[in-house]
Amino acid sequence: MGTTSAPETDGAVETRGIEPVPDHERQGRVRELFPTWVAANISVLLLTMGAALVVTNGLNFWQVLLVAAIAATVAFGMVGVLSVSGKWGGAPGALLSRAAFGVRGNYFPGAILWVARFGWETINAVTGAYAVLTVLNLLFGVKSNNVLVVVTLLAFVACTFLVSGLGRKALNVCNKYSTYLFGLFSIMVLVYLVATMDWHAVFAKKAGTTAMVIAGIGTIAAGGISWVPTGPDFTRYLPHSASGRKIVGTTVSGAALVLVPMVLMGGVLAVSEPTLAAGNTDPMSFLGGALPIWLAVPYLITALVGMVLINSLSMYSAGFTAQTMGVKLPRALAVSINAAISLVGGLFMMLVAKDFIGQFITFLTLLAVSFSAWIGVYGVDMARRRRMAVRYDADSLMNTGRGSRYWYTGGFCWQAMTAWAVALAAGLCFTKVQWFTGPLATTWVGKNGLGWAATILIAAVIFAVLPAPRETDPATGRPAAAPQPAPVG
Repeated sequence: MGTTSAPETDGAVETRGIEPVPDHERQGRVRELFPTWVAANISVLLLTMGAALVVTNGLNFWQVLLVAAIAATVAFGMVGVLSVSGKWGGAPGALLSRAAFGVRGNYFPGAILWVARFGWETINAVTGAYAVLTVLNLLFGVKSNNVLVVVTLLAFVACTFLVSGLGRKALNVCNKYSTYLFGLFSIMVLVYLVATMDWHAVFAKKAGTTAMVIAGIGTIAAGGISWVPTGPDFTRYLPHSASGRKIVGTTVSGAALVLVPMVLMGGVLAVSEPTLAAGNTDPMSFLGGALPIWLAVPYLITALVGMVLINSLSMYSAGFTAQTMGVKLPRALAVSINAAISLVGGLFMMLVAKDFIGQFITFLTLLAVSFSAWIGVYGVDMARRRRMAVRYDADSLMNTGRGSRYWYTGGFCWQAMTAWAVALAAGLCFTKVQWFTGPLATTWVGKNGLGWAATILIAAVIFAVLPAPRETDPATGRPAAAPQPAPVG
């Protein structure tokens, strides 16, 4: 199977699917990543999570700031580093992952990543629908009911499907202008808080424990970790000459620009509005009481646009995952699967389930562990390819048969599969959520919420110490000769 496809055009809809981008179409710029990662963090849920750091974790102002800064740097530092593989192979992370796990082995971590995407998109869809309901209540006094819930959720998912279906160019334009709008209203909120908050009460709060600081970092970082496998999706149009350091720096700075002040604002608001951290069914309604209507409404509308873009970015990548998993649909239509599932899941959460925030934190915890096992293996595979100067073979990435360089043994790289499976099981053992407690959840790692970090480390160490996998020679079907390391310097 080759990599030929219709060339990317200047049209409104991106036509390219998972196939690697040829060099002559690599016209992207690193600076385009900045608004992408700004938009990926425009979520009012960060306010709620910041409030939880104060109310639940017992942290003070400076500790919340520290937690937000470290979480943004660690999570999106990993996003940036693994995004570099996108410019190496010109392909989405879900496809490049075949080189690490084997063309058949990749289905297993791919399936978990795909399912996790469903959950993430459902959470965002529900949050967006609640934002619409809150705006309608503030402006027109319209109270929520089941019919309105269905209509608002359907409208949100439809907008998400439209933007994600249009593809990279549409996302870049939307991300750029949403960054300006959200930045403007965020500054207005900050000015309002500076003028009206009881800062003596804010700074009088005692510091929390170190354990709660560490646990808070894990909770805030979990959202960023969920973007790591999709990082290469947004760098595949970059030329080979693009600076890896600039990719990392732009990714971290774009995310931190929104994440840090949003979490900090949530922590500050929690001093006067502690219910912001409560497990209410509706996580958006607090803004009506915390901010004046003239500020709450435009801020919510701007945040709503941001949440549409977050979901659009996620569904954009989910389309690639679907194609990698064997869905025989163009990328623009493949995202419809995730749209439909997020709609059904959103209706369940809004009409049936309770304790939205509790479910959200549970989901983030499990999400971080499930993605972390993949991160550990993929990161070691990247490091080996960099050291050996062996990047990715485009034809073999698209070839799922014995003629692929990534066939290994029966289509599986047993070293990668072993490391991934053991790390995933270990990570779950360290995890404690509402309805599940692992046998190692009471250890230091478990109590400090570091199951995700342990999962990455275990996966990376196991994959690194096992015999290095040998890619398959397409001509003979046997292991290829080991490449010589690239000269240093």
